Amino acid sequence: MAFSTRLASSLRPARAALHRAAPRQCRGLSTPQGAEPSLNLAGIFPPLATPFSPTQEVDYAQLEGNLRRYVSIPFRGLVALGSNGEYPYLTPREKVEVVRCVRRALPRDRLLLAGSGCESTQATIELTVSMAEAGADVALVVTPCYYRGAMTTAALVHHYTEVGDASPIPVVLYSVPANTGLDLPVEAVATLAQHPNIIGIKDSGGDITRMGLMVHKTRQEDFQVLAGSAGFLLASYAVGASGGVCALANVLGAPLCQLDHLCRKGQWQEARDLQHRLIEPNTAVTRRFGIPGLKKAMEWFGYYGGPCRAPLAPLSPAQVEELRRTFSANGWL
Repeated sequence: MAFSTRLASSLRPARAALHRAAPRQCRGLSTPQGAEPSLNLAGIFPPLATPFSPTQEVDYAQLEGNLRRYVSIPFRGLVALGSNGEYPYLTPREKVEVVRCVRRALPRDRLLLAGSGCESTQATIELTVSMAEAGADVALVVTPCYYRGAMTTAALVHHYTEVGDASPIPVVLYSVPANTGLDLPVEAVATLAQHPNIIGIKDSGGDITRMGLMVHKTRQEDFQVLAGSAGFLLASYAVGASGGVCALANVLGAPLCQLDHLCRKGQWQEARDLQHRLIEPNTAVTRRFGIPGLKKAMEWFGYYGGPCRAPLAPLSPAQVEELRRTFSANGWL
């Protein structure tokens, strides 16, 4: 019997809690009319930055401090161990402890998504089980990419099917080609959307045509599409996305929740005006300056940013000044 099959069998009783009750105040925009998702992902999720001390140890006290402020913002939930959490730089023990820390601080009506993607299927399954035991509601599973030439549609469908079969919590696919060099094919997404334990995808590629096609091809399934960046959040909603996992929400969480609200109310002019003011700051803390820029901006808004783990380097004084100008020019500082 395959490893994942044995594990799935042993964990089947735990799946009674698979779709933990969640607020359903708004239907996900990619959900077919009349259908209600089993676990509603509609809304904004910040992919948490992982705080480090000056000696580059995980600073759990500072993480708790940030979380105390985040719970006052109407996020749908939080993402721990995403790309902005410096996920590849954490040890397995640290990853589990970060999720435990976030779960302790997070109200039960807020969802906790936890990154658990590894290069092998077996390692992904094992870490996904650990994330569930640590309190995660949903596993966010990035595409394996080291042997990207071999990651065909068939290989990726097999990988995610095995993970979905074995996971005691729902799975959200994660496509982030800027980091992996690999787009999860739309055909694979459409196939995987039929799996009862795979409930959505976070797509960070920024191709709105692709996102609309994914919404269209999965419209008959219990499946939701999440925008992976604040820069194209409004456009994603326009083609049917349910919500967003946005790095900028670590800094400007309340404005992003307001954008989400405006889109759901159909107040498109106000939404467009707000979206325009978010594009340049979002680019600055993602493509332009990355996680060091994100952490620096967090400090200006009262959060703990702190250092990154090497080899990520801090911004230069000139870069800091450029980052500040970007936020100031759009009325945020």
